[in-house]
Amino acid sequence: MHIGGLEKNSLIDYPGKLSSVIFFSGCNFDCPYCHNPDLAKNCKPRTADLNCEKICHFLELRRGFLDGVVISGGEPTLQNDLAYLCARIKQLGYPVKLDTNGSRPCALKHLIEENLVDYIAMDLKTDPQLYATYITRNRDTDPIFSSIQIIMNSGIDYEFRTTCVKPIITHEAIENIARLIQGAKLYALQRFRNNVVLHPEFFREDHCEYVDEELEQLRLLAAPFVDRCIVR
Repeated sequence: MHIGGLEKNSLIDYPGKLSSVIFFSGCNFDCPYCHNPDLAKNCKPRTADLNCEKICHFLELRRGFLDGVVISGGEPTLQNDLAYLCARIKQLGYPVKLDTNGSRPCALKHLIEENLVDYIAMDLKTDPQLYATYITRNRDTDPIFSSIQIIMNSGIDYEFRTTCVKPIITHEAIENIARLIQGAKLYALQRFRNNVVLHPEFFREDHCEYVDEELEQLRLLAAPFVDRCIVR
């Protein structure tokens, strides 16, 4: 289990809850804008002694103060012991939110069927047809489609989200994504901030960020297809 870090308190990662965030190291995608580059590269954690037992002990001490736990990354579903950790956290009485890129639908299905997650946030990086250009060398996007359907049919709370950065995201890409998740509960368009990213060389040219007015245009494109579309 490659735990890359622990954020003890967060008000923004689990909607409506004060949460702790567990970060796993390692990812099978190569998003240029990733804001956790060390985790994406599977670098060794700064706190080398972080493990499941110590995290669960910490969470046990915080019962009554924290409202939930977020499992993020990197890509958490790459971890063989993810279900075990989720079960331990649930035994402590915490709801669990999972952040995922949707590349491993079988892992998602197992977690859902075993009632080990309460909220899933799946990142839709761009139009799936463009994944091979910007996100991953693997041209098989079927897992992305499968994960969308598994999540939407799960009966648990969920959201889809897209980081809006040029040229990876265009008006056409947003509309195609929105059609793909038609009927979804929540679609969040996220602002891109060009600070610490996985591939800074990708953003040497200016004007990669969408301004507020442009983000609102993207939101208006997506809104008719989903129950709720917001800008973060």
